[in-house]
Amino acid sequence: MGSDPQYAKYPDLSLAQDIFTLTNPASTEPSRQNSLKKLQDAISEHKMAPLYRFLAHPVDGVLNTSGEGSAAQPAPSGSRRPSGTSGIVARRKLVSGIDLPWDEHLYEKLRAENEEELETFQQEEEEAAEKAGETEVQAARGKRAEFWARIGDKEKAISSYEAVFEKTGVLGTKIDLVLAIIRIGIFFGDKLMVKKNIDRAKALVESGGDWDRRNRLKAYQGLYLLTIRSYNLAAPLLLDSLSTFTSYELCSYSSLVVYSVLAGSVSLKRVDFKSKVVDAPEIRAILGDGEDKLAALSGAISSGPGADEEMQDVSSATPTPIPAVVNLTTLGSGSADQAEMEAPIDFTPLAGLVRSLYVGNYQSFFLSLAAVEETFLSQDRYLYEHRSWFVREMRLRGYQQLLQSYRVVGLASMAKDFGVSVDFLDRDLAKFIAADRIPCTIDRVNGIIETNRPDDKHKQYTDVVKQGDALITKLQKYGQAVRLRGSERG
Repeated sequence: MGSDPQYAKYPDLSLAQDIFTLTNPASTEPSRQNSLKKLQDAISEHKMAPLYRFLAHPVDGVLNTSGEGSAAQPAPSGSRRPSGTSGIVARRKLVSGIDLPWDEHLYEKLRAENEEELETFQQEEEEAAEKAGETEVQAARGKRAEFWARIGDKEKAISSYEAVFEKTGVLGTKIDLVLAIIRIGIFFGDKLMVKKNIDRAKALVESGGDWDRRNRLKAYQGLYLLTIRSYNLAAPLLLDSLSTFTSYELCSYSSLVVYSVLAGSVSLKRVDFKSKVVDAPEIRAILGDGEDKLAALSGAISSGPGADEEMQDVSSATPTPIPAVVNLTTLGSGSADQAEMEAPIDFTPLAGLVRSLYVGNYQSFFLSLAAVEETFLSQDRYLYEHRSWFVREMRLRGYQQLLQSYRVVGLASMAKDFGVSVDFLDRDLAKFIAADRIPCTIDRVNGIIETNRPDDKHKQYTDVVKQGDALITKLQKYGQAVRLRGSERG
């Protein structure tokens, strides 16, 4: 399987979620207070002077909404706060009642402790260079790089990891270093840097990376695609990662389940949705009822052709205590301890969304979608930015699933099925019809919706005409550019 992962401890991505929670108006008061305490404790425990300045400085801090310094520390006229912080904060303003004050004395104390620790690393590297070999020198450099990642200095952490990368010849270690750089980019919401280094890690893995690192990269890539709204590409990667997930430095297994189900629900075709989400044993073990969980854990449920049982309606499910999610692939390994420490999550809204969409209970589907938006989409830093898009696409999926079975549907009947008013359904469908997302017309006078099933032959003819016109235009431009006529060659 290869050597154990290195450089996987820092940065702590759960702190990035805590920072996001502090600026999220949709978060609850207890969650904000808990996140504030965790952040303050982490800053003190890990001596995170650079991160503290990045967040709370009265002039440069991303949480300083006024952009003005204090009376003792006025803002310079040309000062600018860090840019590109949209990925780490919901908005550049702390929620009312939450305060991360700037303490100059605390900052100087943390800086002094950072300097002392750096001197220790420097002495260790010098001693290794004199008395030991290159391996020990690289180990000392690696400790310095992890130190910068631990205290939240983005630029110095990246440059230190790159320095270690240049002197490293072991492929597995190189992959681990690039994955560490990816996590720094994820922490600070730098999507361009994440994309660049994911491509870099893919090239390294393809050149001979081991099975474990190949699977870890799959989870990294799936999470990145989720943040850029490529749910159709993220879904297969995240769903495949469920059975082999060990990347607890990236996210918890509970979060991976949420991301996988959401991505699969919005992007997979119905057949794939059934086999990879509805009937997937890893998902049924978490979202199913008591019998489903027992069958999944015993191996009785498989995602093959035999697994064709109808899922029960969410309204008939008996409330049960919220269980902590355990990744079965980690049992017997060190990762199992991390799985057990995960906070319990109520998956009821998510389970309701999957069940109601699959069985066609559209009123329950809309209610579950609203609950999923409130419980998951509005609370998670990776999902928050695309929450409106996700809800809109899921509404579209529900409409399409119902309309594709009928030639004509009563407007009032469909509105009743979805539990909405006729006026709302009329307005909502009109947007999708105008965008050519739903092939139907609304006859408000007669109160019906008539679907227009596209003729494949007609569509093929239209495509050929469009492509032919485009080709003729390109040939004409090409002829003008190279002057094909003999009279112009001279």
